Amino acid sequence: MRTPTISRTAARPLVAVACALACLAADAATIKIQNRDPAGFGFNDPTPAAPVGGNMGTTLGQQRMNVYRHVADIWQRKLQSNVEIVVSAAWEPLNCTATSAVLGSASAWNIWYDFPNGKPGTWYPQALANKLAGTNLSAGQPDDGTGYGNVDIKTQFNANLGQPGCLAGTGFYLGLDGNAGDQINFASTLLHELGHGLGFSVLSVNTSTGQRINAEGTAYSDTGLPSIWEGFMYDNTARKSWLVMTPLERRASALNTQQLAWKGRNAVAGARSTLAPLPVVKSTSPAGAVPDVAYTPSTFGPAVPRSGKLGVLAMIATRAFELGLGCSPFNAANAAAVKGKVAIISRGGCAFADKVKNAQNAGAVAVLLANNAAGTFVPGGTDPTVTIPSFGISQADGEILKAAVARAKLRHTRGVAGAVIASLGIDPKRRAGADLAGRPLLYTPNPLVPGSSVSHWDVSASPNLLMEPSINGDLTLSVVPPKDLTLPLLKDLGW
Repeated sequence: MRTPTISRTAARPLVAVACALACLAADAATIKIQNRDPAGFGFNDPTPAAPVGGNMGTTLGQQRMNVYRHVADIWQRKLQSNVEIVVSAAWEPLNCTATSAVLGSASAWNIWYDFPNGKPGTWYPQALANKLAGTNLSAGQPDDGTGYGNVDIKTQFNANLGQPGCLAGTGFYLGLDGNAGDQINFASTLLHELGHGLGFSVLSVNTSTGQRINAEGTAYSDTGLPSIWEGFMYDNTARKSWLVMTPLERRASALNTQQLAWKGRNAVAGARSTLAPLPVVKSTSPAGAVPDVAYTPSTFGPAVPRSGKLGVLAMIATRAFELGLGCSPFNAANAAAVKGKVAIISRGGCAFADKVKNAQNAGAVAVLLANNAAGTFVPGGTDPTVTIPSFGISQADGEILKAAVARAKLRHTRGVAGAVIASLGIDPKRRAGADLAGRPLLYTPNPLVPGSSVSHWDVSASPNLLMEPSINGDLTLSVVPPKDLTLPLLKDLGW
């Protein structure tokens, strides 16, 4: 997604008008795509292409536009508005390296407050504001010189993806059937980005300072106007919504890992049928001595069973020359410690898959990867030779388990050291990606990730949701329960 730029924001309040249009029942939405690419580039690229996955375009540009139209049609069928939604679309070189890349970005290009049928003194993205007002609020507004100054949503996607120096070999899959394999599904990426443009974003708050865009639309300030998003954000520690917080409180809440929830009734109701029971590691010996620990499976290695014995937990010793714990082949002492057991290894220094492979080679049966900062995470990477399961757990839970293992060594019978035996199970009272009240969690890692923090679902959600900060390979093109929660959140906002 893209953080709004102050200078182009439509900040002026509107004079109230009759609601003759707004009071009518809304029809299915219409999305108009404006192609801003130059000739021979992006959507106009004439490079021949063979049909793929139901996309019958014969050039690269045609196939890209076919996916865009396909995804726009999905949103059209799910939204209601009497006002056409205009989207500006293009391909551009975006930030990328050999190992990571920005796939694309999108945001509402104009935002409004004090229009008919909106909450007074509250910023809205233009597409939603137009729907509520029943008219195009930017009609007649002078263009800012870009040619897209009056559009509802601006999108751009990485033209260099898959080329040398930009995730070489991993490009966008342009099929419509979801069979992306090792490529990145352009359809799900685009569906995600249009979700941001429609309103899935904190929109007018600078999450690094907690300040809001002022009424003039010229700067962030302590006295700026709230966005419609903020009233639905509930911090379980502060016990209040962002709507009534000070800038400093909002700044702290944006870092309050797994404590910021969405309280809108549509999303909360949808979470009950969408989010799975929380998967946990249970410590069965000594019984009840260690609390259940939530986990997220790694993206590599074998599938993780929902239940069953995992094994005895074990720790390894730090080695002075290593980049990080477990980053080098295990020495004899560490290999003896984990053989036939579940290794607890802290994050940091090298790839997750490298740590797990070293533990596997030493005889471990599984690995718990403990975070080195607050919050949950999904251990990513690829290594087809990894054959043991691995899991991501929080830093705090990692310390709890390590302490339990250390205590167990002090208990023994006839010289046999005690042990903490772990198994896999679920907590039927909790949902993966929700708080104790069943409210879905927003993404609040510490440190802050500008442009991603707060404006996504938390990565602890299971199954994976469209509006998490990463595009996961198991996503469908559904935006509704029981597969997804994007549309329920947008309906909470007023769609």
